[in-house]
Amino acid sequence: MEQQPRRLTLTVTQQQAGERVDGLLRRALGLSGTVIRRVKWLEDGILLDGVRVHTNQRVREGQRLSVRLADARLRSGMAPVPGPLDIVYEDQDLLVLNKAPGVPCHPGPGHYSDTLGNFVVYYYKKTGVQADYHPVHRLDRGTSGLMVVAKHPHAQEVLKGQLHTPRFRRTYLAVCDGTPDAPSGVVDAPIGPVPGSLMARRVDPAGQRARTRYRLLRTAGGRSLVELELDTGRTHQIRVHMASLGCPLTGDFLYGVEDPALIARPALHSARLRVDHPVTGETLSWSLPLPEDMARLIQP
Repeated sequence: MEQQPRRLTLTVTQQQAGERVDGLLRRALGLSGTVIRRVKWLEDGILLDGVRVHTNQRVREGQRLSVRLADARLRSGMAPVPGPLDIVYEDQDLLVLNKAPGVPCHPGPGHYSDTLGNFVVYYYKKTGVQADYHPVHRLDRGTSGLMVVAKHPHAQEVLKGQLHTPRFRRTYLAVCDGTPDAPSGVVDAPIGPVPGSLMARRVDPAGQRARTRYRLLRTAGGRSLVELELDTGRTHQIRVHMASLGCPLTGDFLYGVEDPALIARPALHSARLRVDHPVTGETLSWSLPLPEDMARLIQP
């Protein structure tokens, strides 16, 4: 059964009387011009007392302004395909997922129907949610753990604006070969592509600024368990930065030594996540334990 599309509503106060609809949508509901332009063409996009209204109309006290946030159609072109989806949290505006290792976030060469996007769109279709795939950030295919997916463009836009600020904090756990010289520190080293490679990155003075904070938690068997936080979000940032310290992630086929007998992926897990809710502003946080395949690597 299809659910009602997600909407935001506002009852016009005495102080707001006389304002234009577009002004209220921006100031009172926090919508961007991009979101407003997208929904104003829809029959049920912007309603005043249940009737479609132009954005330049002025409002009266007590009137009820309502705007549609849910997608009217799927722009992503993502094919709905059933697949495993571990939902940690869900409400009308976002999903928080525990991404399994080996699952790509987006379709690409060789992966057009087995991605997180395919599984999310299928889940929406099955449960009657009117939504497209709106990832806020991404994890490498081999990385497991917490990932936020918005349910509509407004939530995606707000959450993306929080990235790399204190309002959106991601904490990772990694198992590395070797031990960093210092038990904690900051790697502030720009990252750029490796010439001739479609995938690999490297520390490159001409690259994009990249900053990673790390803290050593424990060591065992020549490996280290390291906690990391990102101040920027470059491709393969943690993997490149730890390799630059001489401590590549265990199992990293690009920057370390691939060893499927030990672990079938680079040992990286998105363990903790804190965000401000895109509509209510409430601070939300989640945490996940170290996955079994990584925990085995660091046993005494």
